This record gives sequence, C-alpha cells and structure tokens, in this order.
Amino acid sequence: MTAALSNLVSNVPAVLILKPFIMNLPDPGRAWRIVAMSSTFAGNLTLIGSVANLIVAERAKKEGVTISFLAYLRIGLPLTLASLAFGTWWLA
Repeated sequence: MTAALSNLVSNVPAVLILKPFIMNLPDPGRAWRIVAMSSTFAGNLTLIGSVANLIVAERAKKEGVTISFLAYLRIGLPLTLASLAFGTWWLA
C-alpha cells in the first residue's frame, strides 16, 4: 500500500496519510520502519516515482537516449518488488 501511494502522492504525503493507521498497530515502531523503507524504495517503481529518476531521464535525453515510462517500468517493477520483499523480510 505504501509503495503505490508513494508513487501517487510522493513519499512524505503518503507517510502522513498512513500515520493514523500505524499508530493503532500493535508494534508501531516496526510498522514505521517498514513504511519508511517502502516509501523510499517505491521511488524506483516508475519514472515519475522520484525526482532523481526524472533527472536521469532528462540527462539521458540530452545524450540522445530516450527512456520511456513503459521501458522504465519493465525494469523498475521487478527491482522494486524484489527490494520491497527483501526489505520487509529484513525488517520483520
């Protein structure tokens, strides 16, 4: 949920939206760590998921390389899912 929300509204608003839910969990400390990790790694999912991604795409375009949204997603999706799975396992 955090990863999808972070790609829609950015990291900080996503975390703030989830705050009321996290505070009611049995272990909010662990939940905060997972939400922080998820919102950060989620930026790798799409081209617009992070400002850094857009900067790289613009730089690539200046060098004659076009990175489309779908081309980025083909790489970003499996990498993001793998890093989220590993990160969640690591923090759990």
